[in-house]
Amino acid sequence: MRDADAVAATDDPRLVVVDPAAIAGGTDPLGIGEGTAPPGTYVLVYSVAAPLTAEVGALGSVTFDAGACAYVGSAFGSNGLGRVDRHRRVAAGEHDVQHWHVDYVGSHPNVSLDAVVVAPHAAVECRLATELRASVDASAATASLDGFGASDCTCVSHIVAASDAGTLRSTVREAVARLVRE
Repeated sequence: MRDADAVAATDDPRLVVVDPAAIAGGTDPLGIGEGTAPPGTYVLVYSVAAPLTAEVGALGSVTFDAGACAYVGSAFGSNGLGRVDRHRRVAAGEHDVQHWHVDYVGSHPNVSLDAVVVAPHAAVECRLATELRASVDASAATASLDGFGASDCTCVSHIVAASDAGTLRSTVREAVARLVRE
């Protein structure tokens, strides 16, 4: 994660960009790693080092080109955004239970968690997923992900793919910023 992201994230408490290493170390600004984080909406931004195909539960095979992908989720249960640490541990190979669709992709050896963009206390998951899908080039790879992460809503998908993590992270930040300011 770039230092500029960490600095800019402190400008508005409604938008926080968190380095996965800070979560692992228990030093993230929201307390995700310590289990004291508030509820909210989150986006996991992954780098995809090489093309991959993964079996994702009932969805079957999904494919990603090399580049990046971003998964939109929310955590409003008793552990709040602590769910993000579980996704981080799956991506790091520290937890091998694949429960959510994103776990099947996040645990793939070609994938690494690049950043987590969080909107604390904001219930904007579906609106954000829809906006990101419209903002990111709808390639054939993204189209093949219909239904991903959207088994409990009517959204087309909660994941998008892009050519690189830096650009995708910026797109996610801009979309979250717009939604939390509405």
